[in-house]
Amino acid sequence: MAPVKERKLSTRELLRQLPRALSLVWQADPKSAVVLSLLTLVQAALPASMAWVAKLILDAVVEAAAHPSEAARALVLRYVGWELGLAVVTLLTGRLTSYVRELLRVNLGNLLNERLLEKSLTLGLEHFEDSATYDVMQNARREASMRPLSLALDAVSVVKSLLMLLSFAALLWTISWWSVAVLLLAAVPSFVAETKLSGDAFRLYSWRAPEARRLNYLEWILTRDSHVKEVKLFGLGPTVLGRYRALFAKFLGEDRKLARKRLVLGTLLGVLSLGAFYVCYLLVAGRAASGTITVGDLTLYLAVFRQGQQAFESVLGAVAGMYEDALFLSNLTHFLDLKVEVEKTVGPGKALPKGPHALALEHVSFRYPGKEGLALDDVTLTLEPGEKLALVGENGAGKTTLIKLLLRFYEPTAGRVTYGGVDVRELDVKDLRARVGAVFQDFVRYQFIAAENIGVGQPEKLEDRAAVEEAAAKGGADQVIDELPKKYETMLGGWFEKGHELSGGQWQKLALARAFMRDAEVLILDEPTAAIDAEAEVKLFERFKALAKDRTAIIISHRFSTVRMADRIAVLEGGKVTELGSHEELLAKGGRYARLFTLQAQGYR
Repeated sequence: MAPVKERKLSTRELLRQLPRALSLVWQADPKSAVVLSLLTLVQAALPASMAWVAKLILDAVVEAAAHPSEAARALVLRYVGWELGLAVVTLLTGRLTSYVRELLRVNLGNLLNERLLEKSLTLGLEHFEDSATYDVMQNARREASMRPLSLALDAVSVVKSLLMLLSFAALLWTISWWSVAVLLLAAVPSFVAETKLSGDAFRLYSWRAPEARRLNYLEWILTRDSHVKEVKLFGLGPTVLGRYRALFAKFLGEDRKLARKRLVLGTLLGVLSLGAFYVCYLLVAGRAASGTITVGDLTLYLAVFRQGQQAFESVLGAVAGMYEDALFLSNLTHFLDLKVEVEKTVGPGKALPKGPHALALEHVSFRYPGKEGLALDDVTLTLEPGEKLALVGENGAGKTTLIKLLLRFYEPTAGRVTYGGVDVRELDVKDLRARVGAVFQDFVRYQFIAAENIGVGQPEKLEDRAAVEEAAAKGGADQVIDELPKKYETMLGGWFEKGHELSGGQWQKLALARAFMRDAEVLILDEPTAAIDAEAEVKLFERFKALAKDRTAIIISHRFSTVRMADRIAVLEGGKVTELGSHEELLAKGGRYARLFTLQAQGYR
């Protein structure tokens, strides 16, 4: 996907946004949409009606003053009663409109948030690791709760104002037909200016999406508990805050420049509109003074012209607002229309019998999207059912990339990955992943209760306490949970009230237990002992060897005390497998593995 600042919107795309927004509003709350439409029709008729009744009142008062009589006074009171009735209707429709809009806002916001979350579940890992796609997603999330409703309401406002203008034009035509033309011509420049400024605003806010993300990150550094120790230890506060202030000052300067444009253009066009009104006012007032029209006609003209001018500006402002909303809504459209290639290739898939199968990479090469170098280069590797393989190599050697391909987070640039002799692209991705239990180095610390932290490893058994306790025992998390104040019901983490924070090693044991929630055929452990002490590591792998006896296992670790337990060890360098064999075979070979093992062993002497 092209970066946000490189994307431009075609006229056809803009025209698609309005019906899409109206459709979303209808899907969110059709009853409120119908009520709002009816209220709009009523509200459109009220201003002209009240202006006409005001004219009748004034003319009736003048007539009653010139020719006093009970009938004349009764007519004045009747017209005042009419105006009171219209005022009550105006009040009620205004309150009801606010109520209906709030219902639409809540329902539409919920609908769109669900759509965004549903869409995010269909995206592949490559979408989350691509900065341009991430910016589109963040823009969509930021604007989704307000822009579609704003666009729909702007459209309703346009219809309402146009109906009002028609009624005003009919009234003005009877007094001064040329005023309608003046009203039109005086408002057109405002529309052109607002449309231009709306486009500028969209480009400004979209182009700086990556920098806005950086601003949020700087704020995150200074406000998250996970960062506070280093911030204080290294005295990072002033540096990070300085960068935050500099970036914010840049944003402020851009916003100020745009606001200044709005100020200057708005003032000039306001003067133009005001001048047009008073020219017309002068001419009509002269006609009233000469007796050509009544005082009531003059009052009606003033009220209708002013309101008509406002209504016309409202139409143009709403159209400009629709243009801006449509531009921003395109972010939501782009996100919801993202093509999901990896997940879409999955059909029913070929069925594999339960039980461990051979796992193989056949001449697999892989290049990350937008990158030049290969992360994996012509890798051929086979794991027999039940075999334990350790991956060793420097950071960036391709170890984690290999795991991503096995789990179909990405697909090979060349070659293929097979499970049970079948290309994984021909297997149902959900079934494939259901056969794997994994603990990643960057495992998630769920801000849930302890039981749920383990149970999420198999959502179907989330409420199965016996299964959760069994997995906790397998992963060594049962001792951690026994020390918690409410055992399995203890809220973990520091995000919510009464949350209980754990050490890194305790969190990792919960992650291991999570992997044992499912009866996995393949176990993947990415740095599984990074936060566990040496004694706990020995106990963990003794337990792991027993539990993984009949399962295929892949272990990524920098600790050679861990990897030496594997049946075979693969050494990766620059995306290639440079050495492969058992611990003893690689030591005898005297290659890179032997040198690294010796260096690490010396560190413990």
